[in-house]
Amino acid sequence: MSRENMAGPFEAAISERKGTAPSSARVEVESLNKRDIRTLARDPQVRAIAPVMPIALVRPVDMEGAQPEAAAAGPTWGVKAVGADVSARTGSGVTVCVLDTGIDAGHKAFSGVTLVQKDFTGSGNGDKEGHGTHCAGTVFGRDVDDTRIGVARGVTRALIGKVLGDDGSGSTDGILSGIQWAAVEQNAHVISMSIGIDLAGFVRQQVEAGMPADLAASAALQAYRANVRAFDALMEMIRSREVFENGSVIVAAAGNASRRQVNPDFEIGVEMPAAADGVISVAALQQPAGALQVAPFSNTFANVSAPGVGVLSARLGGGLVSHNGTSMAAPHVAGIAALWWEQILTTGVPATTARAAVVAKLLSSATTNGFAPGVDPADRGMGLVQAP
Repeated sequence: MSRENMAGPFEAAISERKGTAPSSARVEVESLNKRDIRTLARDPQVRAIAPVMPIALVRPVDMEGAQPEAAAAGPTWGVKAVGADVSARTGSGVTVCVLDTGIDAGHKAFSGVTLVQKDFTGSGNGDKEGHGTHCAGTVFGRDVDDTRIGVARGVTRALIGKVLGDDGSGSTDGILSGIQWAAVEQNAHVISMSIGIDLAGFVRQQVEAGMPADLAASAALQAYRANVRAFDALMEMIRSREVFENGSVIVAAAGNASRRQVNPDFEIGVEMPAAADGVISVAALQQPAGALQVAPFSNTFANVSAPGVGVLSARLGGGLVSHNGTSMAAPHVAGIAALWWEQILTTGVPATTARAAVVAKLLSSATTNGFAPGVDPADRGMGLVQAP
């Protein structure tokens, strides 16, 4: 179904099909009028209904004065900062998922990894933008010309959900469907997302379709609120499956919309889907003079933080490239989550409590050592994530 004109009445419904153990979460998209919505809302199996909204990748940021990391023998600064280079864990036996622009499957960073790809955009598998390839490289990439880029380079099975098209854009039903696919159908241990709801884009599309600006802004806020509820409903349904399955740790970039370099007060909170209930939101760190600082673009009130400036990872077409953004920070946390999953699974913890144990370890082991004086705890969250 084409959604090129997002002003249309497309709605995404989150439903729960009971009668099986565990129950099955489903995401369905239909063109509905108000009467249809009222009827559907009375269905006890329907948990949430939300207008389809545009999404976009959390684009890398050009930072004045930030030095890109050059390729060199050994681990990147991000891999070292999170302690993955000295951890005995590699992510072996853990299934990770990256929901993004797809992946350059032929890149040497992914040699030996079984890639299970699924396209939710209609543009076909494969990455033509480069964002997904870079993020995947940080999560589980193999060494490239003696440079270690991957946090969990022992992962041998990865799910690649293409929820953003070749231009880096998509829609909320794609994210919801991607999460449902990874967590429910594929039983992923870890899901990484460096994407966000494009609220400004939704307003612009409504105005271009002829709606007055004030009404477009109101409609966008209502749609955003409904989508928050839809994400929360899906997260609750996924957590309810933990009595039957291992559960999924879901990690997302906090967003790059703050502007502290202009004014310290120019900062905003974590964006969706990172703000959804149960998602671990990630802030970006830099290390300009040996001490960790929160990047000026990184949104505040994140749960944890990770390297996000000068991050070297896989480049579309081969080789390596350095980028800045919370998009680069979130994959570090996803990789560390994979290491903790491996650690927890070796202890004999029941599968029904394993996810909670991984989240607890991920948060409690985060460190505040090495931060520059005066860093606001609300900006860095629990601190820099650490490998087991």
